[in-house]
Amino acid sequence: MTEKRKINILIDGRNFTVVGTTDNEDYVRSLARYVDKRIRELASKNDRLCQTSSATLAALNIADEFFKTKARLEQLENQSKDPMEKYGNVISELEKAKSTIQSLEAQYFQYKDELLHAKIETENATKEIKKYEQALEIKEKELVESQKMIKSLQDKVFDNQIELIETKKELVEVLKLLDDKKNIFVKEEV
Repeated sequence: MTEKRKINILIDGRNFTVVGTTDNEDYVRSLARYVDKRIRELASKNDRLCQTSSATLAALNIADEFFKTKARLEQLENQSKDPMEKYGNVISELEKAKSTIQSLEAQYFQYKDELLHAKIETENATKEIKKYEQALEIKEKELVESQKMIKSLQDKVFDNQIELIETKKELVEVLKLLDDKKNIFVKEEV
């Protein structure tokens, strides 16, 4: 427990003895210096003020500072109440936001996996399309070759038909000639 002791202070040239605790002696002395300074400031500004008037006006000024500081403190306390009262709501909203973030992260990873699978499927489909395109290209080349072969064969068939027709004509002429010669022989014999 702190013990009480007498503290001697000097204010406006007069000695005062106040009772205080040993742990606040420096505090009491700083208060006395502040009051002394305020009285001296007032006295230096107005030579006609007596010691009592200077002390009274200093006390009034200090009281004014005190009341303004007290009002400001109350204002700050009131301003700090609102955020403190809203702190619970902020924590609740923060928890909701964390939950939403976790949900969105889960969706993100799900979509990422789906995208990866879709990419793999697309790559596989692209490879298969290329394979079919190559097979189609080969088949188209074979078709062109087959069409050329068919055209060539059709041309040969056409040429052979023409040759056959010409050969038939020649044969018909030869037969006719032979027939004519045979008829000549038959007419000569008769």
